[in-house]
Amino acid sequence: MSSDDRPPAPAPPSGPPGGAAPTAFGPAVAHHAWRLSGRIVAGVGQLLLWLLTGVGTLLRPVGRRVAARLTSPSRQAAPGGDTATAPLPRWINLWGEVTGAWYFAPLTGFLLALAALAELVPRVPSPFGVAGALVVAATLPLVWRREYLRPVAAVALGAVAASLLTGQPLLVTTTLAAFYTLYALGRELPRQSTGILAVGSVVTVVVVYVATATLDEIPWPAAIVAVLAAIGLGDARTVVESAGRTQAAAQERNNETLTRLSVAQREQAVMRERARIARELHDVVAHSVSMIAVQAETAPYTMDALSPQAREGYAEIARTAREALVEMRRLLSVLRADARPDQSDSSPQPRLDRLPELIDQHRGAGGRVEMDVRGDPRALSTTVELSAYRIVQEALTNARRHAPGAEVHVDLVYLPDRLAVRVRDDGAAAPTTVLNPGAVPSRTGGADATVTLPDGRTRVEPGPGGHGLVGMRERATMLGGRFSAGPAAHGGFQVEAELPLTRRENPAREPGSEVPPR
Repeated sequence: MSSDDRPPAPAPPSGPPGGAAPTAFGPAVAHHAWRLSGRIVAGVGQLLLWLLTGVGTLLRPVGRRVAARLTSPSRQAAPGGDTATAPLPRWINLWGEVTGAWYFAPLTGFLLALAALAELVPRVPSPFGVAGALVVAATLPLVWRREYLRPVAAVALGAVAASLLTGQPLLVTTTLAAFYTLYALGRELPRQSTGILAVGSVVTVVVVYVATATLDEIPWPAAIVAVLAAIGLGDARTVVESAGRTQAAAQERNNETLTRLSVAQREQAVMRERARIARELHDVVAHSVSMIAVQAETAPYTMDALSPQAREGYAEIARTAREALVEMRRLLSVLRADARPDQSDSSPQPRLDRLPELIDQHRGAGGRVEMDVRGDPRALSTTVELSAYRIVQEALTNARRHAPGAEVHVDLVYLPDRLAVRVRDDGAAAPTTVLNPGAVPSRTGGADATVTLPDGRTRVEPGPGGHGLVGMRERATMLGGRFSAGPAAHGGFQVEAELPLTRRENPAREPGSEVPPR
């Protein structure tokens, strides 16, 4: 076959997808007219959308002002010094109290029955008949709707259906009673029963339209939609409330989990700090026990006139001291089982004679600090001096971290029966910005906390990442002392600790001596 004998290739389809391509002049014109009309409608809709958006933008400030006026509490204090509640929440709370009262259902049901009778009187010759009985049966049972909803609904809806089927006049009050009953059933019944109720209600409406002329003035689609809307609204309200309860329960479980996690973190912080204190005290106690062992072992060689019983006693003391050292090393190995290698510190434990060095370190880091020592300075036990040193060290560290540029005052007061330590800063010179509060540990050993100081500034308290207040409290509690920390009365932050002294360290109190003021 030659090229002239081949059939012409089919033209590519055009026109709307899914439809035949218009080939004739008339269908093509109709197709283009249809597309042009769609674009015109879309353009008009877009113009209306722009218009509504502009009106909404103009009215937005007014809406915000009205919402603020309705939801914000008034500036004038209520009687008794309490802050007045906002108008809208006050009305909502009042309405909630009224609807939740036991008398709401009887009162509204009785008033609805009176309103229905008042509406019926002008339309019938006498309300004491079938029409009046049906109106009362459709409204008055709602008095007991909270206690017996399903029997009440059966009576009320049956009375409304009988009224429509017998040709009685349609009343607004009975219609509202029927819609409310359907709404209440939609909230009360399960999903399958709600579907059956909707089908039965639609069938009843259809039967009324077919058998009587009571609803001829109302379009049947509107009646069916109204009935289904009442039932659907009740079912939707139930779904929303169920979802809200589920969300509230999940939120409560999350809060409980977070609370337990926070408690566990605090307990872990306390245990870590106690282990750290125990490791420090091990060095102090081990030194004392070693001295006991050495002195007990050397006593027989330095004393000539010792009886065999005394030599045996000294040997027993030395042996017991050595065994105590071995047990202490085992205990320390248990405490260090979960510690990182870099936590070991072989340097001597500091005492109060190193406080000036600590003060100089703080000044070298850019801090301002003044130290005041009162009372009668004297040598105390290593445990007391170590605890006091660590408390001052942690307080200065927290001041550098959370109150940069603040002036710190360190007071050390030697009292007859205790050593008082107080470290107070006057607040940060500039506000501290926290970029990631969730990453900042709490000084109390728990979750992150922002403390508002009396001068208006805020401070984020650090925590398990640094020992902070947990270690200070544990050190004071270990010695049977007292500890307190919090915002100072005149601004800034204050840490106070009182460390009791041992009986050997207590000098005789002079008559009339006074304790220096804290």
